Amino acid sequence: MPEILPIRPWRYNPSLSQSIDSLTSPLFDVVSEKQRKALYQHPYNSIHMSVPQETPAAAGKRLAQWKHQGILAQDRLPGIYVYYQYFTLAGSPKEYCRKGFMCHIRVYDWDEQVILRHENTIPQAVNDRIELLENTQLHASATHGLYTDPTFELERYMDEAIQQPLYETEDYQGVRDVMACIQDYAIVQRFIEVLQPGNVILADGHHRYEGSLVYKHRQQAANPAHTGREGYNYHLMYLTNTEADDLRILPTHRLIHGLKDFDEETILRRLEQDFTITPLEDVDILPEVIVGKRWAFGLMFRDNAYKVRLKPEALNTMPWPFPPVVKALDLTVMHYFIIEKVLGIPGREQRSATNVSFDRSFADCLKKVLQQDAQLAIITNEVSIDEVKTVCHSGYTMPQKSTYFYPKVIGGYLFSSISEPEFALPVYAPF
Repeated sequence: MPEILPIRPWRYNPSLSQSIDSLTSPLFDVVSEKQRKALYQHPYNSIHMSVPQETPAAAGKRLAQWKHQGILAQDRLPGIYVYYQYFTLAGSPKEYCRKGFMCHIRVYDWDEQVILRHENTIPQAVNDRIELLENTQLHASATHGLYTDPTFELERYMDEAIQQPLYETEDYQGVRDVMACIQDYAIVQRFIEVLQPGNVILADGHHRYEGSLVYKHRQQAANPAHTGREGYNYHLMYLTNTEADDLRILPTHRLIHGLKDFDEETILRRLEQDFTITPLEDVDILPEVIVGKRWAFGLMFRDNAYKVRLKPEALNTMPWPFPPVVKALDLTVMHYFIIEKVLGIPGREQRSATNVSFDRSFADCLKKVLQQDAQLAIITNEVSIDEVKTVCHSGYTMPQKSTYFYPKVIGGYLFSSISEPEFALPVYAPF
């Protein structure tokens, strides 16, 4: 039963937020080096809090200066912050709108099965997040979580609030981001009540959430008067409904490079045991010929392209010790039958293998193969939200880089403090 709370965030002074576009930034794990360099040039851009150039201690001092100088001001009343993202996808004129809201959510241990993860984390990335949280006591960007409400009750409150936006910008993805606020006590209570019965699945931000989890345990151990209501028990999250049609998960393709004795004919011969192989005259149709087909992949070599599809009877030969729901995933099939069995990169080594990289753009994959920056591109289908839900509830995780929820949440609209008394709700508020 996830517990959520309204937040009383820090936001940019209205005199600065007139040009909010110059203050927003991508998430720390997707921002490119080129983007960083440009964003660092603005002295008040939110990237100085999410991906600081300086040490975490220096970031903490910068944050204190921003507060003292009035660069940031804390909202007087708590609320639920509605956040809509309007976007299109390549090749389609349809405009989508992903609807969600930001709030505080209690930090739960994984074994409590309240917050469910679908991928594992990399320790160094978690350590970086912990150190920054210790020094700033600030959530500079929300993780993305998924709740399930087939009645869509909360959407009508959000639709009403978004008519009076606080901010409206176009971000680095070409996405139109709009934020509004709900401070009506009765409506906020309904948000709290609707979230209580189910679970929350982490869509994006596993490292940031796990950073909060470790930080909570450290603070709890150091605080003999721990009550469970302190700010360190909570985390900033952007929540969207799994039942919405506008929840998009884009595929992440695999690139293979640097393998010794790499030979196309040998690879095809090894594939024949478990796959049906169809040569293609036109490489550009690879995504089209595999779309919607289970266990189908596109293989892109420099001079040739193929559609390959696993023979159904081959699945039973997979020796990896996973439950059937995980074994049957397209990406599990790819990582075992193609990357381990055919290419010779053992599953236990794939997470850190320098021979495997990831790219979400089919055009980039094609370019890298043609320019011989990659020996092979493996083109995949997108993962469905039903698959994510099923795997999460099984207690297992998906292969690395399984999902790319699009669009990404941007940073800079608000900052959430877990420092007392900044975290505490005002005494005159009935929350």
